[in-house]
Amino acid sequence: MSTPILDLRSPPIDQVGVEERAAKFRTRSIKKDSKMQALRMALGLIDLTTLEGRDTAGKVRQMCYKAAHLHEELPGLPHVAAVCVYPAMVPVARKEVEGTGIYVASVATAFPSGQSDRQLKLQETRIAVDNGADEIDMVISRGAFLRGEYSFVHDEIAAVKDACQGRTLKVILETGELCTLDNVRLASDLAILAGADFIKTSTGKVSPAATMPVTLVMLQAIKDHFLATGKKVGMKPAGGISDAKTAIQYLVMLQETLGSDWLNRNLFRFGASSLANSLLLQIRKQTTGYYQSPDYFSIG
Repeated sequence: MSTPILDLRSPPIDQVGVEERAAKFRTRSIKKDSKMQALRMALGLIDLTTLEGRDTAGKVRQMCYKAAHLHEELPGLPHVAAVCVYPAMVPVARKEVEGTGIYVASVATAFPSGQSDRQLKLQETRIAVDNGADEIDMVISRGAFLRGEYSFVHDEIAAVKDACQGRTLKVILETGELCTLDNVRLASDLAILAGADFIKTSTGKVSPAATMPVTLVMLQAIKDHFLATGKKVGMKPAGGISDAKTAIQYLVMLQETLGSDWLNRNLFRFGASSLANSLLLQIRKQTTGYYQSPDYFSIG
């Protein structure tokens, strides 16, 4: 039975105001000990990702090794929060990260397009869970959303949440296809209402992916939901966050919008494939006083 949510009303978004506020976060300067703390924190919030048609078991193993051993010459670094792979690669990742405390995330629901039958999406989700995924990153049906079929989108998210069998569900809005910040806010509210544990900007396959204005709108949706219900929902900007400076700006925005309670892997993630190397370069610089060649770090 469809849940009656057509009366869902999200507040209108002042695009100019959001863009101006987001721009201010890019002017903040973090120095010395605070910068090192932020760099280390950002490392521990990464979902290290490989989502390509050419992925192999060997490539996934390499990525998982890096996830747990970011830099052997810099002891005491945190490992990343999770590795994210396609459902077929979940068993490989599960075996490689066993005992490390690193979560295994899997995309599902016909990632990245979402263009599939609901029952097939649910079957794919169950397969990923049965194979050992701790987390599911699903995509919403953007076509249905843009047609105003909000009950359909809500019910699909709720059904996937049920198929997750208690695992963490991250709901990808693919904000680059939603066209307006008003749509981003509405989709955020819709996903949260349907049971999302995290809301996520992007698949990384569409441009633009994560942007600070979009992320700020999503953070505000999370804040409003928390103030209304007391329930904390996580946030995952993904795609386009590839350098340490930008990552720190996102952490500043997170801190000032939601507070320090969200500065942990259970409520915030970066979806990234190259961010880790940039953070490692900066940590190396802060530790030794000089930059190391990027070629020294593995890409996987």
